[in-house]
Formats: sequence, C-alpha cells, structure tokens
Amino acid sequence: MFRRREPVPFAFPAEVDRAERDRAEADGFRGDVTPPPRERSSAGETAGRWLLGVTIVAALVGSLVIGMPALSLDHSARTQPSQAADGR
Repeated sequence: MFRRREPVPFAFPAEVDRAERDRAEADGFRGDVTPPPRERSSAGETAGRWLLGVTIVAALVGSLVIGMPALSLDHSARTQPSQAADGR
C-alpha cells in the first residue's frame, strides 16, 4: 500500500527560498527593486583607511628589516671554543 502524504502546515525556509529562487530564474525575473546607492565615505574615513593600511605595511616591513639579521648566516664571525671543550 502507498502512504498518503499529509499536507504540512509549514515549510522550511531554506526550501521555500530555493523554490522561489528557482522559479524566479526560470521566469527570467530578477525584480525591479534596486538597492539604494552606497554613501560616499567622508575624507576623514578615507584618510583613516589609508593611515591604517600604511601602518600595517610599515609594521610588516619593519619586522622584516629587524628580523633579517637574525635569519642570515654570518660566516665571518668566529666562535670561541667553550671552556668545556678545553678539558678544564
């Protein structure tokens, strides 16, 4: 015997959204409502973004400049033998 499916009084939002999106794409309808234009940033906001970017880049360059001597191999420096190596 076949089970009869009962109508469900609710629908899952994800399924409804997907069905509406598929139906809208099939109809070729995207809607006639355009979003409002973005507000232009003020001069202070733009300057703040630039300052933040320059600060981050300067920090990265500074850490690279400071860290490079620690990463380089110095072949000219001679190491002194320890006193334990002398057998004392």
